Amino acid sequence: MKVVAPLVTTTTPPPLALDCALATEWLVAFLRAEFKRRGFEKAVVGMSGGVDSAVTGFLCARALGAENTIAIRMPYRTSSPESLEHAKLVIDTLGLIERTVDISGAVDGYFANEPDADGSRRGNVMARMRMIVLFDLSAKYHALPVGTGNKTERLFGYFTWHADDSPPINPLGDLFKTQVWELARFLGVPDVIVNKPASADLIQGQTDEGDFGISYAKADDILNWLLTGYKPEAIIAHGFAEADVNIVRKRLGSTHWKRKLPTVAMLSPTAIGESYLRPVDY
Repeated sequence: MKVVAPLVTTTTPPPLALDCALATEWLVAFLRAEFKRRGFEKAVVGMSGGVDSAVTGFLCARALGAENTIAIRMPYRTSSPESLEHAKLVIDTLGLIERTVDISGAVDGYFANEPDADGSRRGNVMARMRMIVLFDLSAKYHALPVGTGNKTERLFGYFTWHADDSPPINPLGDLFKTQVWELARFLGVPDVIVNKPASADLIQGQTDEGDFGISYAKADDILNWLLTGYKPEAIIAHGFAEADVNIVRKRLGSTHWKRKLPTVAMLSPTAIGESYLRPVDY
């Protein structure tokens, strides 16, 4: 007789609660080791006014010193004034080196020839222009760009390819968004930044959770189950809404390619880092 495994199991994924003191110690050590190994002493961080870049700035200041952390504000003409103010608040709180580069002229110069571009195209160009600025100024200051993307965004593909996820090191890439908020409170990031709705600030009124159709708290919980190896049926049986599980599965399953380098056609046994297997995250 065939035995069918029950959908509900007695085990659950590891908790998302973070040991913030230990995580901070590890991330600071990670940054110091990576900078030493690569031969850099200074970091450049795109300071958006959001919690992710704020936490990254706090970690870089601890690891390298505020005098070696260059915070770059890169507003576009439609950017929220609040974002600029909050970025400035982090810079002043930590005593970081500050640069402000308005990207409006560069972005508008391109779109002068593409007047029919929709909001998505415009947002992607803004994100890529910011990365051009970040890498160019890293060359000027002989500094290393530090990424600010969290694990939830990366698993959801909620970033512009060859833009937000381009910096060569990223201290937050294995922290879910809810864990970044937890770490931010531990580090002393100002409450006004921690408590505001997360937004890419590419379109007026845009919020991350509005784009997702699900809250970060629910998404992180479901992602934690999926990445631990649970099937959707088992997750739903544990009390999660089927619609929420489907939202998370769809985003996770459709964005594998964004977490990989460009796919190269293999013509020899020495192809660099390539495989015919479909890239997966879990």
